[in-house]
Amino acid sequence: MTTSFDQLATSILEGKPATEDDALAVLRAHDDELVHLVAAAGRLRREHFGNTVKVNYLVNLKSGLCPENCNYCSQALGSTADILKYKWLNTDEAMQQAAAGLRGGATRVCMVSSGRGPTNKDVERVADMVGAIKAENPQVEICACLGLLKDGQAERLREAGVDAYNHNINTAESHHDTIVQTHTYADRVDTVTKAKSAGLSPCSGLIAGLGETDEQLVEALFALREMESDSIPVNFLMPFDGTPYENTWELSPTRCLKILAMARFVCPDREIRIAAGREMHLRSLQAMALNVANSIFLGDYLTSEGQAAEADLEMIRDNGFVVLGAEEDPRPVGTEGSRDPAKRRRGAGTTERPNA
Repeated sequence: MTTSFDQLATSILEGKPATEDDALAVLRAHDDELVHLVAAAGRLRREHFGNTVKVNYLVNLKSGLCPENCNYCSQALGSTADILKYKWLNTDEAMQQAAAGLRGGATRVCMVSSGRGPTNKDVERVADMVGAIKAENPQVEICACLGLLKDGQAERLREAGVDAYNHNINTAESHHDTIVQTHTYADRVDTVTKAKSAGLSPCSGLIAGLGETDEQLVEALFALREMESDSIPVNFLMPFDGTPYENTWELSPTRCLKILAMARFVCPDREIRIAAGREMHLRSLQAMALNVANSIFLGDYLTSEGQAAEADLEMIRDNGFVVLGAEEDPRPVGTEGSRDPAKRRRGAGTTERPNA
């Protein structure tokens, strides 16, 4: 194992991949080392991605009513979570949703549907949506996430203009059967393989906070490296009431940041995306995490709301990053959101409770 995180970054930049022991050391770093850890991981991030942040936007094409029993999911079989449930959006509705994300600066639209996997009719439905979106926005990347794929479906999506396919492994193979029983880890790997073989960019990531061990987090990251996932969404469990994982709180902001740093050390040249749960778990460390990750989702997720999209974009600008594919922000520093300071109307000199 390399003796310091800066030395580890240098070793990786010189072409020596991180080992499992290196990854465990990152994950188990003391909080006192956090700034040094982020700085070292940031060297790798800037080497491969400069100061750009890729902005992605989710469109939930069909929500809830899923027959799979993924224990972490608010849309799963048996979930009583209070979420939006609806059948397929039509093409016009999907275009309107995608356009909102593109106006916000997204360069990739992720088109997602609940369910075990698409029928051929569903694939054609999505193909029509993709064609319509790309006719108006030919430069946009489209990532589809429709569940387990059957033979020929990945090829049809590629033909329709889909650029990438997302199917997360979610956790280590050794932990998979604990979190879902209606499909196997091998089923998930098979779909990623089908997508890659069809010429779609493979997008696969994980969910942290599912009761996995440190070693299982490392196992999952090394599996993603072996699968050559081009983009790796790192989700943090959102324990919805009404799911088996309700009231499960295993994550702290520093733990989440170390998981992202580990992903960067293990997969230095891959897109590391801060995905669902960042507002809930990273909290005030979201901006710091941009020094490690190079990609985020803008605004809302599948069944949960994110922070305001403008706050996401402001966070990117304020921390010296630029949105990938966007022109430089023409506004002088400090002018965005300028307004009269909020006047104190509580605490000393008033009858209102102080802000403490």
